[in-house]
Amino acid sequence: MMGSKGSGLRSLLICVTLWTGPSSALFGHANRRPNIVLVLTDDLDVLIGGLNPLSKTKKLIGDAGMTFTNAFVASPLCCPSRASILTGKYPHNHHVVNNTLEGNCSSRAWQKSEEPHAFPALLKAYGGYQTFFAGKYLNQYGRADAGGVEHVPPGWSYWFALERNSKYYNYTMSVNGKAQKHGADYSRDYLTDVLANVSLDFLQYKSSYQPFFMMVSTPAPHSPWTAAPQYQDSFNTTKAPRDPNFNIHGANKHWLIRQAKTPMTNSSVQFLDEAFRKRWQTLLSVDDLVEKIVKKLEVRGELDNTYVFFTSDNGYHTGQFSLPLDKRQLYEFDIKVPLMVRGPNIKPNQTSQMLVANIDLGPTILDIAGYNVNKTQMDGMSFLPIMEGRLNSSGWRSDLLVEYEGEGSEVSDPACPLLGPGVSECFPDCVCEDSYNNTYACVRTVAPSADLQYCEFDDNEVFVEVYNVTADPFQLTNIAKTIDQEVLEKMNHRLMMLQSCSGQTCRTPGVYDPRYKFDPRQLFRPHSWKPSRLSQRMK
Repeated sequence: MMGSKGSGLRSLLICVTLWTGPSSALFGHANRRPNIVLVLTDDLDVLIGGLNPLSKTKKLIGDAGMTFTNAFVASPLCCPSRASILTGKYPHNHHVVNNTLEGNCSSRAWQKSEEPHAFPALLKAYGGYQTFFAGKYLNQYGRADAGGVEHVPPGWSYWFALERNSKYYNYTMSVNGKAQKHGADYSRDYLTDVLANVSLDFLQYKSSYQPFFMMVSTPAPHSPWTAAPQYQDSFNTTKAPRDPNFNIHGANKHWLIRQAKTPMTNSSVQFLDEAFRKRWQTLLSVDDLVEKIVKKLEVRGELDNTYVFFTSDNGYHTGQFSLPLDKRQLYEFDIKVPLMVRGPNIKPNQTSQMLVANIDLGPTILDIAGYNVNKTQMDGMSFLPIMEGRLNSSGWRSDLLVEYEGEGSEVSDPACPLLGPGVSECFPDCVCEDSYNNTYACVRTVAPSADLQYCEFDDNEVFVEVYNVTADPFQLTNIAKTIDQEVLEKMNHRLMMLQSCSGQTCRTPGVYDPRYKFDPRQLFRPHSWKPSRLSQRMK
């Protein structure tokens, strides 16, 4: 396993087991309720081949259950997305807007207002579940001014969380609030394997009298893309896919996309191809982790009573519209994610085209545990009825909201002085992946009669992008200026409704739902969105 550090973890687990065991008497027949495992990857795309290296995962979860082909995130960035998973809320309701402490990522305010109501806390407090977390939590977790690694969020029986952002070596873990430092010895410290080992320890030593929820949050395939030694020569001839939107100018798109240099320099293409290979290499260890967990559940006789979810916090791009590497844009490659689930009453080899989002994970997991989601303030919906074949498309949503608040530097990048302040994530060729006014909100519609994306930017132009994804899956053509004006008005109205929604009002019928009622008078109420910081500065 993991040498002396592993032994310490096992003794901690045994203590936790002894401490949590007696409470199971409060919940009759608790051991009959399903167990739940959530494996969350970091920056794993679905549209540019992210699942290709994960053959065992696809077989053990996807083939054994249901694969969702229209799974989206409420925001395509780590911290806002993870906050949406934990709370079941859109960013405008949990108020985590980016990866900074100032953007509410793992801040004291987040800890006070949202953590006590996150779904793991409800599982533990009201469902009698023993809960286990291992891996990356939120990007600013563990900072001294956010409580340090001593802070253990409510709701976790066992806590093994990474300080700050994804790493593979030389990191610090919070083990139930105590710092544990790791170095660069593969056999003891490679984070994906360490997470696999502590997960197996938990399954071995947990209480058998309570159901369990287990969340394993891997660093892969996030940068710095450090593969395990045995996988460092894999995929040596692989290149990033040359899809129709690869290395082309983003015409008729937001200025941030238009500023990308096209064609990309040879050094940029070489860099992104190498990153693409390294990302795939890191995923081979994730594939091993999934296999170990599923096999352990099987050996213990618990697999048939366990739901296993596999997903990502956002997608990714490598060269699309000449943007080298990142994930903060509104396009399908960044907002669409893998989602596979196996479990009791889910038939194998199923595919669902229903529109689901990461805000639905909390409600679905609570529903599995028998907790009434209507008692929460969550914006999402349980897709358990979809997995069990009890619901058709007419009873489900036809759209959802994607929102993002851009980040930019107060000062000019020294390497790119001509760009001025207000941009960030700039590559050597001065192609910037983010800016203050890369602040947008989108309605993503998936309905029998429409596969559509409508987006508005909160900038001086109030720039609009609209895509017919059926006719234009690579989102090459922005049809905002040619689409029917009535459709634009309806989508604008729907966007305002979703941006101000909360709880039940986030689940009202969309534009392409026959139950939708359009009231043009509501178009003239004040826009609910605050101006971005750059807009305020430029006035």
